[in-house]
Amino acid sequence: MRILGARGVALNGAGREAHMPEMFLRRLSRWQAEGQREAVADLYADLYVDLCADASGGTGAGNGSGSGSGSGSGVRQDFLRRFEHDVQQTDFDMVVAHVAGNLVGCLYGYRAERGGEWWESFRHVLSPAVVEQTASGRVFLLSEVMVAHPERGSDVAYRMRTLLLTRHTSDVVVAVIRPDDDQGREVLQSWDWTKLGEFAPRQEGWLRPPSPMP
Repeated sequence: MRILGARGVALNGAGREAHMPEMFLRRLSRWQAEGQREAVADLYADLYVDLCADASGGTGAGNGSGSGSGSGSGVRQDFLRRFEHDVQQTDFDMVVAHVAGNLVGCLYGYRAERGGEWWESFRHVLSPAVVEQTASGRVFLLSEVMVAHPERGSDVAYRMRTLLLTRHTSDVVVAVIRPDDDQGREVLQSWDWTKLGEFAPRQEGWLRPPSPMP
């Protein structure tokens, strides 16, 4: 999982500034999500290039508007392969955000398979509550979170998360990130999620607080 472009975003639902254009959220079916794959891949590639530029002290090549980036073509293709896998998973669920007709955010996930390889890589002891939900197939994996850079300072990540998880109030919701993903950890901590433990190879899981908080 990657959480891209969300650093500095108002993650607690503080609302949009008065001068900001209106934002529209939409939940997509699997078929609709497949129809948006190219736009979502453009957003991902732009954000990834910007992230690499920020890390190297550059200014960034992407603009987060869905225009794509030549230097991010390999990253884009890797993302499309992962997306093609994810969109076919059980109970795939996706929310997108648009401002002035431009895609500015995307968040999606799917239900974890019981007894799958995903859980076999977990290195810690699960709590009885998580074990029970896992056995009943009630674990939802948050797969990707993307927020366009122009939306830094808005509440887009918070609003997408809230809408997506309204269908998963009785589920255990888990996000898995790399240990060096400081931005992802910052976002999850701001949502009051707690660290579940480590997965092999070099990943860590984070757990959503119990409902009613989405």
